[in-house]
Amino acid sequence: MPAVEWNDQLLQLAEDLCDAARWCSTRGWVPATAGNFSFRTAAADGGRIFITASGLDKGAITPADLLEIDLDCTVLAGAGRPSAETSLHGVIYRGRADTRAIFHVHSIWNTLLSDRFAADGAVPLEGYEVLKALTGVSTHEHRELVPILENSQEYTGLSLKLTEVLRAFPNAHGVLLRKHGLYTWGESIAGARRHLEALEFLFEVEARRLMSAS
Repeated sequence: MPAVEWNDQLLQLAEDLCDAARWCSTRGWVPATAGNFSFRTAAADGGRIFITASGLDKGAITPADLLEIDLDCTVLAGAGRPSAETSLHGVIYRGRADTRAIFHVHSIWNTLLSDRFAADGAVPLEGYEVLKALTGVSTHEHRELVPILENSQEYTGLSLKLTEVLRAFPNAHGVLLRKHGLYTWGESIAGARRHLEALEFLFEVEARRLMSAS
């Protein structure tokens, strides 16, 4: 496989993505080698997609650990092998045309809530001021539904289900896999990072609220 051809702009985006992944590691959101991260350039640049290779410690990741893939998730350049979850990034990029970055993490709180609300099909978040950190949300009175999919190792079927969920929840800022983790995205790497931090804060607040009420 050929090496990735970086220019200054691409390399800066790659550094930004790796910095976000390393930050997630400090938060304990990507234990062991869990999680994956990607970004996509603007259509004017051909819409190139770069994603973390499988089996890496996200606390030590660098641009050399990124693979270049196309929209169908075929690897075009880079060293290492793609994660099985690469196909889910492709689904999100195809289903959310304005998405420029996708983060996937495995936090304690999103894992717990994805199981607690699995029968309901979504985690409801409402009344919290931090909801305003989500793109398009201007009031704490907003009700965010984070849909939940059953986890599976059969990624072709899971990709189809994710496609359906993105259509059913057009305003969602993230999707949970039950007992697995969160996928969230944004119109930039900074936007995806903001959504991730907001959602993880809200998951912890909601989980602690439910625990104190029980």
